[in-house]
Amino acid sequence: MLLFLAEYLAQFEKGFLVFQYLTLRGILATGTALAISLMVGPWMIRRLSYHQVGQAVRDDGPQSHLSKAGTPTMGGALILVAIFVATLLWADLRNTYVWVTLLVTAVFGAVGWVDDYRKVVEKNPRGLPARWKYLWQSVGGLAAACYLYFYFDTPVTTELYVPFFKDFSIALGPVFILLAYFVIVGSSNAVNLTDGLDGLAILPTVMVGGALGIFAYLTGHVDFAAYLHIPYVAGAGELAVFCCAIAGAGLGFLWFNTYPAQVFMGDVGALALGAALGTVAVITRHEIVLFIMGGIFVLETVSVILQVASFKLTGRRIFRMAPIHHHYELKGWPEPRVIVRFWIITVMLVLFGLATLKLR
Repeated sequence: MLLFLAEYLAQFEKGFLVFQYLTLRGILATGTALAISLMVGPWMIRRLSYHQVGQAVRDDGPQSHLSKAGTPTMGGALILVAIFVATLLWADLRNTYVWVTLLVTAVFGAVGWVDDYRKVVEKNPRGLPARWKYLWQSVGGLAAACYLYFYFDTPVTTELYVPFFKDFSIALGPVFILLAYFVIVGSSNAVNLTDGLDGLAILPTVMVGGALGIFAYLTGHVDFAAYLHIPYVAGAGELAVFCCAIAGAGLGFLWFNTYPAQVFMGDVGALALGAALGTVAVITRHEIVLFIMGGIFVLETVSVILQVASFKLTGRRIFRMAPIHHHYELKGWPEPRVIVRFWIITVMLVLFGLATLKLR
């Protein structure tokens, strides 16, 4: 939005042309989203507390979590507001990829909001039934996947690129729709499963989102893409602004979500942020790199799948409790230790993901 204003003012003062630079607008989006989160956060927490929008805690989980009952939840709405405002202010709104990513984020955020609302306001422990939640996630994921498949105008943009290989890719054809669907929906649920401890999900989301912003910037620049042997997707660079907004909003939210948390993200934030990361990875053609950098999200999801499968097939549990962060808590690890160690692992995985740009 402000880019349009800057372009108009540049007719009279050439200094406004500086706002055409993605790097500057990315920095401004980060600062804007961070400022919104920090300024609105205290007011939001007071309102959620006033309306008794408090977290319900399972009594079969770690006993240390019982003290968290009643902590305000649905704080992910703050993250989404900050992301949307910052992106709408600083991104080029003529860019289709920006709108696709915003719409996917909004759809998944709406699904999470309904689920949270039923749980904490209507006091329905089931929330949104799983079949309906998955149905609406599928609608959003498939709609985005189909649109991108038909919007992409070059074969390069529907190929699967494998890190570590310069000129190796797999032509997907219509299978692209299936891959994109699973990446978007899978990422959404993976972040949601990780969101079980104070700050555990949001900082990895910030780190992965920031790294995807770098990939988006490079993918959208024809010279950098050619030099690094990565796919060139015209217009994808604008998603760097969106990713910077995620980073800024996430850091602002972490100010209140760090241990001991004053507010929880809830499904409204976790489902939306996961879907946003998945959508950016699909557009920039770095799905495998997302799998690497989001290794903690993958680990949490796999732990749940293995736990359920093992119990149904053998009647035994592999972990003391799933997702796996609860397993370590029940082994005696203090919550901050679990959180920080998972953060450290994410830092290493993100650095490894970035290293794939040159390890080819």
